[in-house]
Order: sequence, then C-alpha cells, then structure tokens
Amino acid sequence: MCCTKLSEGAAAKFAELDAFIDGLGIQRTDERRRGRLIQVLHRAQEIFGYLPREVQSHVAKKLYLSEAHVSGVVSFYNYFTTEPKGKYCINICMGTACYVKGAEKVLSEVERVLGVKSDTAPTPDGLFSISSLRCVGACGLAPVMVINGKVYGKLTPAKAVEIVNEYKKLG
Repeated sequence: MCCTKLSEGAAAKFAELDAFIDGLGIQRTDERRRGRLIQVLHRAQEIFGYLPREVQSHVAKKLYLSEAHVSGVVSFYNYFTTEPKGKYCINICMGTACYVKGAEKVLSEVERVLGVKSDTAPTPDGLFSISSLRCVGACGLAPVMVINGKVYGKLTPAKAVEIVNEYKKLG
C-alpha cells in the first residue's frame, strides 16, 4: 500500500471511495451500514494510504454514522493508521524470540540506513516507513522483518539492509 499526501489527487480518491461505498447500496435506514464500516475503512485506507480526519468524516457521512463512532473504530484497530506511511512499510518483530536473536540490532541498522526512526514519519522520499511490533508468529525464523506483508527471517543487520536496498532499487 502506497501512501500519499491527502492533497495529491484527493478529488479522484474521494470519487473512488464514493463509488465503492455507493456500490454497497447502503441507505440511511439500513442497519448493515454499521457492519460495513470496517470494510469501507479498509478500502479507504487502500485508496488514501491512511485515514486522516477528513476521510473519517467523509466515511461517517456516507454511512450515516457519527464521526465519533468512525474515529472509535479507527483508533481501536491496530491495522488502521491516521498517519501517512511509506510505499514500503517495514515492520520489525520485537517479540521475545526475535528480540533474543538480535532484532534490536536489525532495527537500529535499518533506522540508520534509512535515516528515520521507527514509528515516526516516512523517509523524505516517501518510500519507507519503519515500525516495530510485538510478534508476527514466525518465531522459528527469528529475527523477522515484514515488508508489505512479505516475511523475511533469520536476519542479520547486514541481511536486512541488503533486503531494504533491493526495495530501494524498485523505487
């Protein structure tokens, strides 16, 4: 999932989101609208890359829900983000097995090479964002890094940098 600033092509993105929501055929009196919220938020995040307040407000209006309800769902689920992410989202597992096998060194080296810290803004070129997480359930491959859903295991700091450099080539 690539993330871009809200102002870049926002009208086209809102039109795409509207087409998706309208295709669901939800009416004001339709109680399914609450049940469709997570599906719509997933699609909105795919389109915009993140869920800023403007997008949440738009979704609330389209589904006839309160902004507070939408915001509550967004803040509850870890999958949703209100901040822009890079085109390549790097997640480094810091669960017990990964940590014991050197995940902290992998994280430090990736941060150093990309020039940004974990859980902050993306790189200036918008290509990468780094996050650490508790466990990806691949303990036998520790330490583990996940980039846009692809799992890389048995990492060393050097191997992690090699993988990141391959993504740099892709742009």
